[in-house]
Amino acid sequence: MKAIFDDRQWKHQPRHFMANGAILPNPEQAERIDRLLTGAQAAGCTVEAPKDAGLAPIAALHSPEYLTFLENIHTRWRRIEGAGDEVIPNIHPANRTDSYPKSAVGQAGYHQADTACPIAAGTWEAAYWSAQSAVTGADLILRGETSAYVLSRPPGHHAFGDLAGGFCFLNNSGIAAERLRAQGLRPAILDVDVHHGNGTQGIFYDRDDVLTVSIHADPERFYPFFWGQAHERGTGPGLGYNLNLPLARGTTDDAYLATLDVALRRIRSFGADVVVVALGLDAFVDDPFKGLAVTTTGFSRIGAAIAGLNLPCLFVQEGGYLCDELADNLTAVLTGHQEHSA
Repeated sequence: MKAIFDDRQWKHQPRHFMANGAILPNPEQAERIDRLLTGAQAAGCTVEAPKDAGLAPIAALHSPEYLTFLENIHTRWRRIEGAGDEVIPNIHPANRTDSYPKSAVGQAGYHQADTACPIAAGTWEAAYWSAQSAVTGADLILRGETSAYVLSRPPGHHAFGDLAGGFCFLNNSGIAAERLRAQGLRPAILDVDVHHGNGTQGIFYDRDDVLTVSIHADPERFYPFFWGQAHERGTGPGLGYNLNLPLARGTTDDAYLATLDVALRRIRSFGADVVVVALGLDAFVDDPFKGLAVTTTGFSRIGAAIAGLNLPCLFVQEGGYLCDELADNLTAVLTGHQEHSA
């Protein structure tokens, strides 16, 4: 299996994170890259750099207004007297139809959902190459590879078409799926991150050409709070093309795998001919976010179950935070998938 990663993804070095009113170190540390590369290589992956496909595949999902913001906001922010090193919003509109301000502070509030997505000097470049890695991964599948792994960091599944959030800026899994769809395939996105893929849901919610399925900790008392309930099924042409499978906090391997079986049956019912796995490893029992309780062996079983679809599969990295087993969990998923692929 090939793995795609670009060294420029190291340039995103977020410092701040606010939780429960406390300012904490940001959990989405660049050190994740080393551990994930170790895990991918242990699974036999050969690491390649992505090609630059330009903005078009990114702009297929993200508005030009938002992309302009991401590319320029840090430079503008640093012109504000007394501003901090990172763009962090302190005011938000009540809804997406409110007026669009000219000020950097106002636009930050419009385009950043929370304080977990600080924008620093290297953020745009890292996010751009994270997305390009996903595009290159999709192109590998289009050229006949049966599987590939994309080390997308920063991650992407909390990013809407014009809104960053939850460590995410560009929706890498969605960009990959749209790339595959544009070439005539019928993609399903399977999100196994411990957090609901709210940005992915939002992007495709009114569409019937991409199926979105998310297995995650119940958001009633867990991020992202406002999205991810089972009754959210899509709207308009997309009604019935979004499936949320929220799980009780602390759910362990067997119950998780039973829910995954439900997800895989829906993917088969959609008639998918390719699957993009939004691969969060933060469902792990000892992940810092403590949402679910999947073991390393459980991750191997997840990879094997996905292989049972007998479809080309693109794994795109989402969450999974610093713990001793992070590399092992990635190895387990990829190895489990490879060993059970036809």
